[in-house]
Amino acid sequence: MLDEGRRRRERGQDVVAGALQPKIPKEIEPMLSALEVIPTIDAGGVPVMNVPAILERHPQVCLVDGLAYDNPTGSRNAYRWQDVEELLAAGITVVGSVNLQYIDDQREAVEQITGKKVHQTIPRAFLNMADEIVIVDTPPNKDSPGLSALREKALLLSADVIDAGLRRYLNDHGIEAVWGTHEHVLVYLTPGADAARMLASARRAAARFHCDVQVVAVKQPELSSAEQKSLDEALAEARSTGARVDMLEGEDAVDTVAQYARAHGATQIFVGQETKRSWKTRLWGSPVSRLMRAARGMDVRVFPPLAERSRHG
Repeated sequence: MLDEGRRRRERGQDVVAGALQPKIPKEIEPMLSALEVIPTIDAGGVPVMNVPAILERHPQVCLVDGLAYDNPTGSRNAYRWQDVEELLAAGITVVGSVNLQYIDDQREAVEQITGKKVHQTIPRAFLNMADEIVIVDTPPNKDSPGLSALREKALLLSADVIDAGLRRYLNDHGIEAVWGTHEHVLVYLTPGADAARMLASARRAAARFHCDVQVVAVKQPELSSAEQKSLDEALAEARSTGARVDMLEGEDAVDTVAQYARAHGATQIFVGQETKRSWKTRLWGSPVSRLMRAARGMDVRVFPPLAERSRHG
């Protein structure tokens, strides 16, 4: 956020910092030296953005950190995001920052991943009014399934905000929106696949594109009893979510799924990565790689197998 403010100032824009965290890391201090800072008001130990001072100063751009702060009782506005709305209404561009867990419809999901609870949030509707959104990812030394899940949520959130902005633009200009109706998500379940994660991701994608989820599996007589049980459980889980489930038959599972996907207009295919390697795999390639070739023109998303995810916690 501060770096963006610096760049804008270097391009000749009038930039001020209207709200910052109480404790500024030393590595951030050099960025602030080039910016005008309008001090916050100390209201019983809680920093409150000085909205009247910012409105009187009326910069082109105001930097606001900690969008999810709650203001103390008796403040001009109950929440900092409402302070921002007031600045926006006055024609001031606001560049703000917020962590994923402080967005109201993301809080519970992030809490389940990180174990960290928060109580102050911003409404999703407020975020959807943004003209631009940038994901800032600072990964640790070692990746983890939890971090991957957070990244996925951030990317989906970003896509939703962009989609909301596009719809707003089209509505403002009287243009009829026609995208999204052609999307079709197909989930291909196999034994050992992480069905819960695949189905959850498919539902989020379907909600974003306003389409249905189709789930398929292919009958394979050579499956062991344990593999068949795993597949049956995955299909039962899919049915419990209300998805349409079809059991396909064909000599080659990959070709059968690819033909089904084309016949039903699938644009996205979710598939689990295979763990078993056979002579067929060595000769013709893995089922996933073959599906990617056969489903040319469709987006194929590959999920790690359940066993692998369990090993990583």
